[in-house]
Amino acid sequence: LGPNTGGMGAFALSPLVSQELADGVMSRIVQPVLSGMRAEGAPYRGFLYVSLMLTPAGPKVIEFNVRFGDPEAQVVLPLVEGSLAELLMASATGRLAGCEARFSTDRTVGVVLASRGYPAASESGQVMHGLERAAAFPGVQVFHAGTRADGDRVVTAGGRVLTVVGRGATFEQAMTRAYAGVDEIRFDGMQHRRDIGRKALARTQWPNDQWPMQ
Repeated sequence: LGPNTGGMGAFALSPLVSQELADGVMSRIVQPVLSGMRAEGAPYRGFLYVSLMLTPAGPKVIEFNVRFGDPEAQVVLPLVEGSLAELLMASATGRLAGCEARFSTDRTVGVVLASRGYPAASESGQVMHGLERAAAFPGVQVFHAGTRADGDRVVTAGGRVLTVVGRGATFEQAMTRAYAGVDEIRFDGMQHRRDIGRKALARTQWPNDQWPMQ
């Protein structure tokens, strides 16, 4: 509900995506796009971000991007095991065959902290407090977006200011850690959602904790 935003949170590994759904997305959406580009003489190499909405009629494409999504990247990339740079280089140079993307089976929950007025408009220049305390929690990472240095202070400089990511063996643990980090941070006008990750708690995970998009 409410106005459209650039994203106020994310979670991974998503139990909303079954293996069957993932296979269907690959066969009916992703592979036809790649095959079509190859047939037109413009084979695609790189990172393809497929933005989908899950509907009662199945997944629907919102858009494609040739970049990472935000805040999805903040919860997915920490789970990559090994060198992401090596995978991207292998893709760029046509040597991806034989490479395997490996992911941790941990869970992550990311909560976006936004400025007052976002998304219609947003304030800047608000002094931020508690960043070091939040980042000191076990399993918590704080990713900066709309911030800037002002002497020895950090101030807001945009609509979506930070993403606080909690990581754990379960979604309960990841959510607890994420919101523990959020609760340490303060700046005038700060707003965020308190329900990020709840959908994940309501779904049964797929068998054997297998990552669905290999």
